[in-house]
Amino acid sequence: MSERVFTRRGAISGVAAGLGVAAAAASGAVVTQARAQSAPRTFVLIHGAWCGGWVWRRVSDLLESKGHKVFSPTLTGLGERSHLLNKDINLDTHVTDIVNVMKWENPDNVCLVAWSYGGFPCSGALEKIGGNVSSIVWLDAYKPSDGQKASDLTSEAGRKMVAASFEKGDAGFGPPKLGPVFVNEKDSAWANSKVTAQPTGTYLQPIKLSDALEKVSKKTYVRARKFPNPNLDKALAECKSDTSWRTVENTTSGHVVMVDEPEWLVGVLLEAS
Repeated sequence: MSERVFTRRGAISGVAAGLGVAAAAASGAVVTQARAQSAPRTFVLIHGAWCGGWVWRRVSDLLESKGHKVFSPTLTGLGERSHLLNKDINLDTHVTDIVNVMKWENPDNVCLVAWSYGGFPCSGALEKIGGNVSSIVWLDAYKPSDGQKASDLTSEAGRKMVAASFEKGDAGFGPPKLGPVFVNEKDSAWANSKVTAQPTGTYLQPIKLSDALEKVSKKTYVRARKFPNPNLDKALAECKSDTSWRTVENTTSGHVVMVDEPEWLVGVLLEAS
């Protein structure tokens, strides 16, 4: 698939391209495409470590205002469910959180969006719900291999936090301070007031995978280049070399793309779904 790099400056050329499409709208093909793009879709948005469904609020509001259905569950032990934090929470718990959304809500033709650590439970969930998922977007997300743990792919600082938490017998670790490579200065205080400890067990349980993720027909990997992470760079490189993946790069947003540039991200999700 062709790779695209997006910046705010690039949006200007996008407007020009949009005018060209409008001029060609007299053709039946363009009208059909426009109708397909405006058809209501269902998005399941999965957050990363230390966060919760709250991190998706701006994106969820924008998608819902356009007539789409959105589920942004908070994984067990985090966000408004942080009172449930305990030592028994592991990766399987978070996989089940996602699977149960599908089981009880019965959405179909789902676009599953994984952000950051969310790449682990989403990969695991696809082993059970892949038939209901028509597209996926991995947003600066880990792309694990069978047998890997989240601690294998996190930063050195992250591994130290996990190890210290495990040695002390703590139920959770962190959260770290979200600096400018994570989120913009204007939203920094707000975002830092929302993050909570990540259940330690979620980073220590190896994931069990077959090839369910690769069977999804429409796959997009989005990389926020402003956030330095060699494992995310590796995931992007793998997707670039695989023609079944489409890749998109953003050079202006921090890691918390849904807070920094929600309008831009909504455009990407609608095109990718």
